[in-house]
Amino acid sequence: MGLIVQKFGGTSVGSPEKIISAAKRAAEEKQKGNQVVVVVSAMGKSTDELVSLASSISSKPSRREMDMLLTTGEQVTISLFSMALHELGHDAVSFTGWQAGIQTESVHGNARITNIDAEQIQAQLENDHIVIVAGFQGADERGSITTLGRGGSDTTAVALAAALKADKCDIYTDVTGVYTTDPRFVKDARKLEAISYDEMLELANLGAGVLHPRAVEFAKNYQVPLEVRSSTARENGTLIEEEARMEENLIVRGIAFEDQVTRVTLRGLPNKLSNLSNVFTELAKNGVNVDIIIQSLTEGYTSSLSFTVNTSYLEDAMDVLNSQKKKLGFEKIESEKKLAKVSIVGSGMVSNPGVAAEMFEVLAEEGILIKMVSTSEIKVSAVVSQEHMVKAVEALHEAFELSKKGAAVS
Repeated sequence: MGLIVQKFGGTSVGSPEKIISAAKRAAEEKQKGNQVVVVVSAMGKSTDELVSLASSISSKPSRREMDMLLTTGEQVTISLFSMALHELGHDAVSFTGWQAGIQTESVHGNARITNIDAEQIQAQLENDHIVIVAGFQGADERGSITTLGRGGSDTTAVALAAALKADKCDIYTDVTGVYTTDPRFVKDARKLEAISYDEMLELANLGAGVLHPRAVEFAKNYQVPLEVRSSTARENGTLIEEEARMEENLIVRGIAFEDQVTRVTLRGLPNKLSNLSNVFTELAKNGVNVDIIIQSLTEGYTSSLSFTVNTSYLEDAMDVLNSQKKKLGFEKIESEKKLAKVSIVGSGMVSNPGVAAEMFEVLAEEGILIKMVSTSEIKVSAVVSQEHMVKAVEALHEAFELSKKGAAVS
């Protein structure tokens, strides 16, 4: 007998019929003799509806109260899912995140899991119950309800799989696996049979929405066997493992992109060794994540510092920086919206020089201006105008022949 963790996203539980279908998947694993833990998201677009509801009350609602509101979405799903399993003849019990023992840091809206006390879940599994857990949520040490950010149900599932030492974690979604890029934008996108933790982590961090980055981090750190698969189609998905199976001549594995990018620039910043530390410490203390960073030293005593943030955090970033203007000493602050980030990812890039040059050449031939660049051993990212994002992705997908099997893996 094994232990299987299954996660069903919002589209997979978007209606009573879909909940019943997902419950049948859980029942099938139980009938194979496995213990089963199911993690679910809120139904369909219900989280967006709750956000809209809050917006009708307040233009800038409290993050704590938003957590109180948004966690109700998953609570609806867990109860209905448990009812569906009962109707199928299986004992089941539902838990909110905090009832399941998920402990987080005290950050509202984007908390990290710090510990999981799985005693309650273990007890129910030993009593032959299927356990249904609300994804996306937990509680801090003071008992305040917290959320893990968009896609946090993935993190809940993999973290529970790690804590329970599960044999496998299956992520059920509305696609059949991980693709070379988003098939909704590029019709020739190809499903990958396997991908490494490192490549998947890069893709997730760079905008690929199929998995939450923190979920991949947990999977890598605790060596959790992970598979992304369809909640409707009966076929193999994409295995995420330590070292993906080699495909011939593979250099680039996939392309990720995101369109909610804003560049923030501080001008007239004093040339001090502590400048970078001071700026990014203040932003970090206020929960503002930054991405690409470029510092331009100028003659004299000042410099310019540019970095990107998700557009949804622009107002927070501006508030923090303006409140610390005297301490930081910059002359003025500027922002540029309507930007996008396009990234190529592949472990094969480590041993193949010239990949970045080829990417830049492709974009130049398409007349796409690159505004900022960031690289690592297995990725190259370029910030471009939002209006050119899809054009850039299509051109790069074709240039690196990602639609051909064996043309772009690690």
